[in-house]
Amino acid sequence: WTRGLQVGGRSLTWGGITLRLSDHDLVGVEVDGERIGWPLRASDLSAHYGYLERWLGVHGARDGLPGLPDGELTSPLPLTAAEQRFAIAVQQQCGHPVIHSRGFGPPAADLENGWPRSSSRGSSLPRAMATGRVRLLADQMVERMLLQPDCSRATGVIAIDQRNGQRHRLQADLIVLAASTIQSVSLLIRSHEQQISGGFADPSGRLGTRLMDHVSTSQFFSFPGRSQGAQPALSGAGSLFLPFGRNLQDADFQGGYGLWGGIGRFDPPRWLMRKPNSTTGFLIGHGEVLPRAHNQVRLSDRTDRWGVRVPYIDCRWGDNEAAMVTHMRRTMAECIEVAGGQALAMSDLFHLPMIEPLMRNSVAASDRAAPPGYYIHEVGGAPMGSDQRVSVVDPCNRLWRVPNVLVVDGSCWPSSAWQSPTLTMMALSRRACLLALSSRGA
Repeated sequence: WTRGLQVGGRSLTWGGITLRLSDHDLVGVEVDGERIGWPLRASDLSAHYGYLERWLGVHGARDGLPGLPDGELTSPLPLTAAEQRFAIAVQQQCGHPVIHSRGFGPPAADLENGWPRSSSRGSSLPRAMATGRVRLLADQMVERMLLQPDCSRATGVIAIDQRNGQRHRLQADLIVLAASTIQSVSLLIRSHEQQISGGFADPSGRLGTRLMDHVSTSQFFSFPGRSQGAQPALSGAGSLFLPFGRNLQDADFQGGYGLWGGIGRFDPPRWLMRKPNSTTGFLIGHGEVLPRAHNQVRLSDRTDRWGVRVPYIDCRWGDNEAAMVTHMRRTMAECIEVAGGQALAMSDLFHLPMIEPLMRNSVAASDRAAPPGYYIHEVGGAPMGSDQRVSVVDPCNRLWRVPNVLVVDGSCWPSSAWQSPTLTMMALSRRACLLALSSRGA
């Protein structure tokens, strides 16, 4: 579990890939005879996606793919010469789609405030602070929500000042919970189980269950020809993407996946390369994970230094994920071979004697699936839905029994889809907040 407890959270460290979800994804998946899907469709998110893409300046092309909706994007960043050759070969010989990756370019050298636009500290946070209506409290950890005696409404939160351990109350008419999936679910469970009021009701019994991440696996390879000149930086938009989604041949599993990759963007000095006349490339697959009830976040009996019970995470891949990874690796091998590359371990690509033992045992060097949590795309645990018997929040992201609490981060996802989740998290947040404001007459 990788956390981001600094101001700006994990927006400071994400990869900057921005992909929309389609109706193919939002319809969900079937698990143990139950269809688990979303209470909304792509049309409900389209305007919010578009606003964010325009405001943030997301790069990409209009590719016309049914499983990956086009966005309101600025021009795509150029592929390297090696990536262009790879894309042509894979498209012509395999028929697979290869597109410019969609997302953010490398951070500009003259950042206005020292932070890239892909982070909240370089975009949304300064904009909010400039209104004069925001007070930023750093070094604060919210322990639980405060509820009215009948638990039908939240009145605020108990926060802990991590500089001295003192607890204090923060009153609020509206609470927007976006602490990242596991942190948000833990806070909700503490609020659900609190002894003072008995906690808010969860008719579904699903709070903390059906945790997901994206299952992933990677492959490095050598590609014919040495890169000439300066290597362009690898970034969310400075790369290529194979967006299969659910349009997969011979798939013996549910869900979809995509392959992100790059060639000629990170070669070390020539004397460190075992194949000095080649260029280094990589492909990383990340795919949809089924929302299984046994994958859970619970509260441990252990506590942190402030006496707050910490989360206990129980999550493992199943047969569906294993079959998907097998398919990913077969597809990656096919693409690399038809393009003229050679799939190799990192230790066969580079002379790095001091760290070769570590490289051999690293997740990136393995041909197996990376463990849950590795891809840092965790979602689920407080799913949204149209029926409170099988969901924790309603279609407007409000807790069913405490409607002045909005849950807008990954915890509200009923299914994981396969796309990088951050753009959709932002779109859901904007939609939920605008709906909340309109209901309050603002």
